[in-house]
Amino acid sequence: MAAASTLKNMTLCLTLVCLICAAVVGVAYAVTKEPIDAAAQAKTTASIARVLPEFTSTPQEGSIRVGQADYKYYKVDGAGYAIISSTSGFGGLLTLMVGVTGDGKVCNTTVLSHSETPGLGAKCATDERFLSQFRGFDPAAKTLAVRKDGGDLDAITASTITSRAYALAVANAVEVFNQLNKGGQGDE
Repeated sequence: MAAASTLKNMTLCLTLVCLICAAVVGVAYAVTKEPIDAAAQAKTTASIARVLPEFTSTPQEGSIRVGQADYKYYKVDGAGYAIISSTSGFGGLLTLMVGVTGDGKVCNTTVLSHSETPGLGAKCATDERFLSQFRGFDPAAKTLAVRKDGGDLDAITASTITSRAYALAVANAVEVFNQLNKGGQGDE
């Protein structure tokens, strides 16, 4: 025998379905939270290891506000700082992790996320010729900008906007380092 289709029965049925669905989502969140957090931490640790010289100490997380933006960084004793820097590229937000050694030089960079055009701007994450320009880059001796803008960096072919955004993200990370070290006097 079917229940009568009344407002009371429909409300009760809908409420019960919502409670069951909410419980399932809550259990799924609780079960997956720890593995997701562990995977995110592993990705962060791997990125820090990629952008800084080899180290044995534990990175110390911090944040700083420079200008109108907040930056997250990881200080690694004896190696330098790994700084997360984001700018707007051609396709959207471009987020990098930039390693800056104690003497203020860029050690290496890695792309954490981007929305750039596949085959063009997306090369910012894989084009070795472009990426190698940033390794060992000394902002005290060179200008962190593409050649079109009077800098010392070659842009990715047909991706000047992405190249400019990448250079700006690195320049912003260097500025964060300078703020952290009061004008670049590193303690590493």
